[in-house]
Amino acid sequence: MTTSAPSKNYADDVSLLVVTLDTNPFFWSSFPFHFSEFLSQVLAFLNSILLLGQLNQVVVIATGCNSCSYVYDSASDKNHASTNGTMPAIYSNLLHNLDEFVAKDQQLTTPHHKPGTIPSSLLSGALSMALCYIQRAFRSGPMHPQPRILCLQGSTDGPEQYVAIMNAIFSAQRSVVPVDSCFIGSNNSAFLQQASYITGGIYYRPPQMEGLFQYLSTVFATDLHSREFLRLPKSLGVDFRASCFCHKQTIDMGYVCSVCLSIFCEHHDKCSTCSSVFGQTQSEAASEENRKRKAC
Repeated sequence: MTTSAPSKNYADDVSLLVVTLDTNPFFWSSFPFHFSEFLSQVLAFLNSILLLGQLNQVVVIATGCNSCSYVYDSASDKNHASTNGTMPAIYSNLLHNLDEFVAKDQQLTTPHHKPGTIPSSLLSGALSMALCYIQRAFRSGPMHPQPRILCLQGSTDGPEQYVAIMNAIFSAQRSVVPVDSCFIGSNNSAFLQQASYITGGIYYRPPQMEGLFQYLSTVFATDLHSREFLRLPKSLGVDFRASCFCHKQTIDMGYVCSVCLSIFCEHHDKCSTCSSVFGQTQSEAASEENRKRKAC
C-alpha cells in the first residue's frame, strides 16, 4: 500500500504572479505587431507559469484607457476545467472576459484627445488592483505564495498618473513586492523603470517582438528564490524625472514644496496641495494670516 505524498507547504519557490495586460486600442492600432500575436505568446507564457508548479497562481488584470478589470484568476473554481471542451480554461475564460472588458472600455472612451497622439493606459489603477489582490493573499494566512507583479505595457506614460503610480510603487516596496516590467513600446517608460528599480524588480524591453515568449520565459518566469542564482538583465539607466503637479508634465527641473514635497514647473506664491506660502518666513506668513482673520 502506497501512502500519498504529504501536502507541500507554500515555500519561496511558489509564485503568485499578477500580470497587468495593456489593451489600449490606440496603441495597438499604431503598433506594427498585432495584438492577437502578442496575446498568443502571453497566454503561452502564463500557461508555462502554471506548469512550473502545481501551487503557482496567475492573476491577469486588463488595463484600458479608462478602466481596469480582473479577467483571469487561476485560483477561481470555474478556471479549473475547460469551459467548452476544445481549449483550456486559461484560454477560453481569459479570452471571453477580455473581449467583454475591451468592449466596455471602448464605450467609456471619449474622443477628446489630441489628434495624432495616443492616450495612456490606466497603469495606476492596474497597479492598485494588483496590490489589493496581493494584500488579500497576505491576510489569508501565514503560508502564501511569493507575490510579484509583471507589467506588460506598451502605451506611453501618463504624467497625470504620476502621483498615483508613485504611491503604488512605494506601497509595493513597503510590502516587499517586486514590480517586473516588460515594456514593448518604442521608447522606454520612466514610470516602469522607477517601479522596477525601487521595488527590486526587472525592467526589460524586448528587442524583437517575434521572440516575446522566449524573453518572457527566460527573464520573468523565474521565481524570487531562483533569481538569486541567475544572472538576469539589468537596466543600464533609470529615468528619474518627475511630473509637475500643476500641468501634469514631465520636467527636468522644478520647484519643490518643502512641506508636502509637491513638484511644480513654475514658481507659485502658494502651494496648491497644502496651501503653504512660498517666499515668506513663518513669522511673516503667520502675521499675514492673523491680519486676514481680524479683517474677517
